[in-house]
Amino acid sequence: MGTTADRFKAAVEAQELDAVEELFTEDVRFYSPVKFTPFEGRPMVLGLFGVLLRTFENFRYVGELTGSAQTAAGPDGGSADSTVLIFRATVNGKEIHGIDLLQFDEAGRIKEFTVMVRPQSAVHALGEAVLEGLIDAGLVAQE
Repeated sequence: MGTTADRFKAAVEAQELDAVEELFTEDVRFYSPVKFTPFEGRPMVLGLFGVLLRTFENFRYVGELTGSAQTAAGPDGGSADSTVLIFRATVNGKEIHGIDLLQFDEAGRIKEFTVMVRPQSAVHALGEAVLEGLIDAGLVAQE
């Protein structure tokens, strides 16, 4: 069956959103490179993942690192088992290099998810594409 990270990678690469759902805690937090505050809660994060799966082209994981890291939530920022997944993708013709930092609760489910991407032009292209997808999906209001 593999680790949560293995199951997550397989689900994302196969674009199986239903398989991703069970891997998140109810109160999962998703830290995006294009939004200062996190997306919070399983329904919102799953909606965001649906948009991301439609936005990325040629998405693939190319590496993995495991260990532990301090979490962003809570005043003490406790440490959690963590996996960094290194990826490559294209958005609107821009090549993106990035990492997904998955942090797990005691049961092995993903409680925090942080994405970092480069270069800046790709961050901009990703932000525009994701915002458009979130508006189209009815997950955020158009400004």
